[in-house]
Amino acid sequence: MQINAIIIDDERKAIAILKNKLERLCPNVNIIAETQDPKDAIALVEAKNPHLVFLDVAMPELSGFDVLSKIKKPNFEIIFATAFDNYAIEAIKHCAIGYLVKPIDNVDLVTAVKKAIDNIEEKSALEKNKLLIDNLGVQTFQDKKIVIPSQDGLEFVKISEIIHLKGDNGYTHIYIENRKSILSSNSIGHFNKILDNQSFYLIHKSHLINLSYIEKYLNEGYVQLSNGSKLPVSRNRRQEFLNSLKS
Repeated sequence: MQINAIIIDDERKAIAILKNKLERLCPNVNIIAETQDPKDAIALVEAKNPHLVFLDVAMPELSGFDVLSKIKKPNFEIIFATAFDNYAIEAIKHCAIGYLVKPIDNVDLVTAVKKAIDNIEEKSALEKNKLLIDNLGVQTFQDKKIVIPSQDGLEFVKISEIIHLKGDNGYTHIYIENRKSILSSNSIGHFNKILDNQSFYLIHKSHLINLSYIEKYLNEGYVQLSNGSKLPVSRNRRQEFLNSLKS
């Protein structure tokens, strides 16, 4: 699939390096425009209607997130480029949007482009981009939403409503308050990274729980959750888990 892309980055050198890498490694990506000015980027994207936008996060006057929020209908795939920024990466990961850490690694670039092309064919960009914009306006971790790929498509779930997650041979069952569970093709390890916050704890290699739903810790090494689930805590994690509860 041949796709049209725009590069938005305030550094001319960064644009030149990325263009060179794309020409060598991703010949199916056609760069139709580029700009160093985030203010110009908004009109440029709306006029050119690209499939994919490479968007720098940290730019003067307007950040990459600001640019995205000002585009009327952001129905294109995005690959964000960022120096290592925990806040930016956390926000992007929650929404299943691609990102690259500068300096950009060749293998990471090829992987991100391939994933973006798959997503373009699924036509899910608009919903994910809107979710990112919404999440950026939310200060509390539990009030944010994450994207969960499921058998039916993409599910947008508020973090505070996730009770626990159970790994099952590379898949994950997600148990949600007041609704049926979701089966995702992503592993428990994937969700552990996305939900890496004091609100969640991996009590067992197969069980990731939202601490807000704990009702009891039982002396035999189990936790009881508000939905009635009784889940084991691994022996080698019990003391650390108890310490985290006390703190």
